[in-house]
Amino acid sequence: MKSKSLPLTALAAALLCWSCAAAAKDVVIHAGHLIDAVSGKVADKMSILVTDDRITAVQSGFVTPAGAEIVDLSQATVLPGLIDCHVHMSFGVIGEGGGLAQRFTTTSSDTAFRTAAAATRMLDLGFTSLRDLGTETEVIVGLKRAINSGVIPGPRMYVSGMYLGPTGGHSDKRNGLDPELDHAHWDASVIDGPDEAVKAVRRLHREGADLVKIMPSGGVLSINDDPKRTTMTDAEVSAVVTTAHALGMKVAAHAHGKGAIDQASRLGADSVEHVTFGEPDSYQLMKKNGTYFVPTLLVANRGLKLAIEHPERLPPSSAAKAKIVAPGTIKNAGVAYRAGVKMAFGTDQTGGNGEEFALLVQAGITPMDAILMATRNAADLIGAAQDIGSIAPGRYADIIAVKGDPIANIRTLEKVSFVMKGGKVVKPLAD
Repeated sequence: MKSKSLPLTALAAALLCWSCAAAAKDVVIHAGHLIDAVSGKVADKMSILVTDDRITAVQSGFVTPAGAEIVDLSQATVLPGLIDCHVHMSFGVIGEGGGLAQRFTTTSSDTAFRTAAAATRMLDLGFTSLRDLGTETEVIVGLKRAINSGVIPGPRMYVSGMYLGPTGGHSDKRNGLDPELDHAHWDASVIDGPDEAVKAVRRLHREGADLVKIMPSGGVLSINDDPKRTTMTDAEVSAVVTTAHALGMKVAAHAHGKGAIDQASRLGADSVEHVTFGEPDSYQLMKKNGTYFVPTLLVANRGLKLAIEHPERLPPSSAAKAKIVAPGTIKNAGVAYRAGVKMAFGTDQTGGNGEEFALLVQAGITPMDAILMATRNAADLIGAAQDIGSIAPGRYADIIAVKGDPIANIRTLEKVSFVMKGGKVVKPLAD
């Protein structure tokens, strides 16, 4: 007797459904207070239903679906995982690294281990996603792949690889050094002219970068360049922006001086970082063009403190520049906020990143809007609002919790008590 068998397609479908059912994991989070990063409101006694790595529903009251694992956050305030839009995973905390000597005493392997440690640290702080705006391309792309494949824990990474700027600009690692000193990686960050700009962007895309970081002004920690000066031509900036956008990559522009700020916004950069010497018409231009402002108040604040208390840890020109740059940053962030510029959260640090929130509030930004900068707005800037930045059906289950009310006391966010990334608890709520 001949046995009957299912058609191949039906058998495959049946096996697939069985596999999905076997692998599915249902979790329900009971949130005492839930900060909604879409509406900017707080709701009490909410349930967040999670299947595998995604949120499937958000419901009023504490519900318990049959068979679901319960995560009890009924005494906590629950938020979407935080997003830092400006970090350098290989740099560490200003003043605590090797400074200039680090360029000559560390290898790419050293950098790789340092970035892996930073990834774990950032996740523990509640940052489940971030933009890295300048680390050796092969190192940071490798870190991103290792996190995505589950080899090491860490946030979701959106990476620029090595930043780009002109000879003698903020990205030129030869600034202030013996001109005979050289390193194979240093040329990757220097572009002169639109043709080199186009090629560099295409190379970064080929190597796995998600976005491009440019340096159209001088900087603070680089040696001897002037943060108020515009160092890239319109043709160079336009070549980067046009090429990057054609490849589906966004552009972040480091800019302290007004000329570079206005240039970056006018030519289509998606975000401008720092914006130290912006003026009212700069903010109107950014608002008109929809350019995001990433303030990075924390690095300015720490840099100023270091320049005053331990100037020996910085190159002399950097200490002097820190004293000039830092004082106006908080004021300018408040002016831009009141002007209606789109703003996203960024620290330029990989340690104590939650301290940025208090500085934003000090600038005159409301606690809720500061939180939205690190959730909804940051996700929009990255271009991943469909996946991160809010607690809503279809989003990744990237969820944090704090003990206390961050709306009443923003510094509560400096100590995150619970972290879930992609439906997996990576930091359980402590008693």
